[in-house]
Amino acid sequence: MSAQPFGALAVLRLGLVQASLGAMVVLSTSTLNRVMVVEMALPAFIPGLLLALHYVVQISRPRMGHGSDLGQRRSPWILGGMVVLGAGSWLAALATVLMGQPNPAAGMVLALLAYSLIGLGVAASGTSLLALLAKRVPAPRRAAAATTVWILMIAGFVLTAVVSGHFLDPFSPERLLRVSAGVALAAIVLTALALLGLEGPGHAAQAHADASGTHAPPAAAAASFKQALAEAWAEPRARRFTVFVFVSMLAFSMQDLILEPFAGLVFGLSPGATTQLSGTQHGGALLGMLAAAAAGSRWAGRHWGSVRSWTVWGCVASSLALLGLFSAGLQGPGWPLQANVFLLGLSTGAFSIAAIASMMGLAGGQAGADADADTEGGGAAAGGQEGVRMGLWGAAQALAFAFGGLLGTSASDLLRWGLGDIGLAYGLVFLLDAGLFLWAARLAAGVASQPAALSPAAPPALFPTQLESAP
Repeated sequence: MSAQPFGALAVLRLGLVQASLGAMVVLSTSTLNRVMVVEMALPAFIPGLLLALHYVVQISRPRMGHGSDLGQRRSPWILGGMVVLGAGSWLAALATVLMGQPNPAAGMVLALLAYSLIGLGVAASGTSLLALLAKRVPAPRRAAAATTVWILMIAGFVLTAVVSGHFLDPFSPERLLRVSAGVALAAIVLTALALLGLEGPGHAAQAHADASGTHAPPAAAAASFKQALAEAWAEPRARRFTVFVFVSMLAFSMQDLILEPFAGLVFGLSPGATTQLSGTQHGGALLGMLAAAAAGSRWAGRHWGSVRSWTVWGCVASSLALLGLFSAGLQGPGWPLQANVFLLGLSTGAFSIAAIASMMGLAGGQAGADADADTEGGGAAAGGQEGVRMGLWGAAQALAFAFGGLLGTSASDLLRWGLGDIGLAYGLVFLLDAGLFLWAARLAAGVASQPAALSPAAPPALFPTQLESAP
């Protein structure tokens, strides 16, 4: 007996899980970075190294996804990943405290372990959550589901930043450890409550039937990890989409770390003003997400309701916005920077939600795509392999973020040193970003990302939800 598709309440519950994940990640990757550099007076390259490590560890995403595919039960992997993430986030706080004490070597060793655990926890929980959404969210609601989950994740970022910031003042190492423990514990408890009974009782019965020989397990689920990964990579659409995710997320992450320094150095904005500029970008991204989801509902089955159209044109618009920032680097003060950055956020938000919806369609094994689906050849995901495919694309995104921040910051530094012109140096990096987004748009246009995924005529096959952007 097939499990029932998820409705709005189930999507909301998974959104709370994603918010919990975001709460722990933002504490580890944002708050602790500042504490290391400011309060602990550590070199800035240390948090940069640790952040890169937590992304690189996420190449384990395909293996995590395959593990959840084998049992066709995602909830244990989601909750288990959150427990590992919680342990890693608290150990990261402890390591930060130790690095500021007379024994920095022990703190650094512990930090390497902690950020590895953070990466593993995100890989297990995040990949399994997306696989569950891909399996169980019906086609017409996929973009809206992705938007809901990502908005709640952003809400988790904001709430954690506000609450933890309040309780961290006045700062002390003891307060840092207590706040980290509180955030981790609250996130794990909320996740456990949100997942309680979510997948329904049908899975246990199905597992019993499989064990008794009544039903054979799906061949895709029974395959070895190596075989499942090879099958996923052998599909032209899945392979092309993997490259698209890497290229688009590389472009996104390259501009992310240099935008505020660019605004400060070229436009003379204060730290508070650059923070507000970042808020403008995030506000635009949120609006872009909502616009993509609304279009999918309003124009389902038409060109402007197609997730592929929003993915392609979102990348094109992102490229145009970055060309604007290239011009801003040449002109300097007087350029409408706020409007330019808002357009960049709007574009990246739209393309990232559409890309996540495309990802869900390719992973969920939907049949009945329109004629464009045949242009690349190769089918959608085989039943029971949602986790492997989500893991493959998640690993591509993680690697892009690991290298993108490093590439963007180092390229801007080298160009500033070589050219002696700050505006031109940053502008050339934005120009490279623009080219990458155009390449991503071309890749997305060639992927049969199943535009019918938002069509009400699409079959209600089980899907049985993503940024990163991508993303």
